[in-house]
Amino acid sequence: MTKPTFATAMTELEEVVRKLEQGDVPLEEAIDLYKKGMELSKLCHDTLQNAEQQLISIVGEDGEKKAFQQGNGED
Repeated sequence: MTKPTFATAMTELEEVVRKLEQGDVPLEEAIDLYKKGMELSKLCHDTLQNAEQQLISIVGEDGEKKAFQQGNGED
């Protein structure tokens, strides 16, 4: 099984949340949906964290990686 894209995982997570919020899901199905939702949430979180790390480490003009220096917003 291949890992879903971030967009696909978010769409699936939104669907899980919608079903759980309706409240008319049998207990067993609700537990399964909750587990699936937690897995999707972790996948999305990990994907965002990975993207953040990639953005923090930018390649400079000389081809060497350099750490991103977060500014204080006063530029």
